[in-house]
Amino acid sequence: MSGKKRVIMSAEDVDLAIQRISLQVLERNHAVERLAIVGIHTCGVYVAERIHAFIEKQMKKEVLFGTLDINLYRDDWSLVSQNPVVKTTDLPFDVDNITLVLVDDVIFTGRTIRAAMDAIMDYGRPTSVQLVSLVDRGGRELPIQPDFNGLKTSVLADERIKVLLDQGPSGGRVVIES
Repeated sequence: MSGKKRVIMSAEDVDLAIQRISLQVLERNHAVERLAIVGIHTCGVYVAERIHAFIEKQMKKEVLFGTLDINLYRDDWSLVSQNPVVKTTDLPFDVDNITLVLVDDVIFTGRTIRAAMDAIMDYGRPTSVQLVSLVDRGGRELPIQPDFNGLKTSVLADERIKVLLDQGPSGGRVVIES
């Protein structure tokens, strides 16, 4: 890669996308008592934290939150790294009979989401699983589509999308690196 970066979502775009996604999740899921927001490590967790905070603020109720590591569930982990870095899965609630909103920063091939669903099923059986991605870059290898997303775009095969979120409740940007 030559190191060129092109911004495709500004801080304002990211904040508006998070708000829109959060409102769409609420519109579809009225019973927040049976709703859980789960972020996929690493960047999906940051997006999930923002969605979770927005929903709790809107509803003035606590909403279940968790994080999920999928490294050992990937079908391509040996291609990604000989020594996968395993992070902590933290699901401090019973997964059975809840609506689980699975959050990732970027959806591409669908393999991360497939691995995440395998991991979730080891913890129980949710009523439903809904998928959020901040950016959908296309290029699916598996028939997996987000229920909610902030931006749908197409990029070249040698380009990468990076979600760079600021610490805190807002800010950041999304760039394409070539």
